Amino acid sequence: MTASTGGGDVAPEAWSGVHRGPLRAGEWVRLTDSKGRRHNICLEPGKRFFSNRGHFDHDELIGREEGFTVSSSAGGEYLVFRPLLSEFVVSMPRGAAVVYPKDAAQIVAMADIFPGAHVVEAGVGSGALTCSLLRAVGPHGRVSSYERREEFADVARQNVTQFFDGDHPAWRLSIGDLAEALPREEEPVDRVILDMLAPWDCLEATAGALRPGGIVCAYVATTTQLSRFVETTRAHGGFTEPAVWESLVRDWHVEGLAVRPGHKMIGHTAFLVTARRMAPGERPPMKKRRPAPGAYGPDYTGPRPPDLPPQVLEEELDS
Repeated sequence: MTASTGGGDVAPEAWSGVHRGPLRAGEWVRLTDSKGRRHNICLEPGKRFFSNRGHFDHDELIGREEGFTVSSSAGGEYLVFRPLLSEFVVSMPRGAAVVYPKDAAQIVAMADIFPGAHVVEAGVGSGALTCSLLRAVGPHGRVSSYERREEFADVARQNVTQFFDGDHPAWRLSIGDLAEALPREEEPVDRVILDMLAPWDCLEATAGALRPGGIVCAYVATTTQLSRFVETTRAHGGFTEPAVWESLVRDWHVEGLAVRPGHKMIGHTAFLVTARRMAPGERPPMKKRRPAPGAYGPDYTGPRPPDLPPQVLEEELDS
């Protein structure tokens, strides 16, 4: 049975960043050679693609359904597909480091980003996570991105506009400090994503902006950042117990009886932390499990949970 190629293009009002049907002039395509090397090109009539394996004309691609192989003048073969979002974000121009697809997927799922949500993003980077957030909230949602550095914002704006082929109606990008700008949001927000150096500095503003049941999600690279943010969230008292994790992705080599882990993997990129906003004046139940011995001992100088068991404090004094 042959798969149908009909159905027409994706409706423009969906703002998916995806197209169906024959390749058209002005579209971006991804070329992959026999060694796995990749090239992203924008199709232009009359233009020619060159590599160390020869050349071919863009006109040979325009008008064909994606998913074919094209041969260059020197015998090189290239697979031709439209790029997936996960492929686009790892190859797009960068101002700041990008949020990898494995982490963006975790944020969308574990922070429960839903169609119609109002999501605030602090630290737009190069726009990688922004693309995933916009796809998740849809044209009827809203993503408000804040970036301190204008040069990063310019790169992100270019990347996001390229992927969606226009100015997404749900996106608002502002230059400024989230801690100062968030209190000025007109309505409570559903989710706040903190991808920044010191996310704990924005926690109070985040608590004030999030509606009850809303989620804050922090993306932090180091264990010291992780500890500071988690303990600040606990000390605040207006959030549930933070959940902390990281994701590691390992590929596998599969050829007949040779089935083994691949030699490459995407290891640690960042830690993810989520917590839910309590209703005003409400606090989560006190944890009954005692902290590990020495966890909040005399050498610890960071924020302390407000419900630290009395026996822990007594042990600290005795030591």
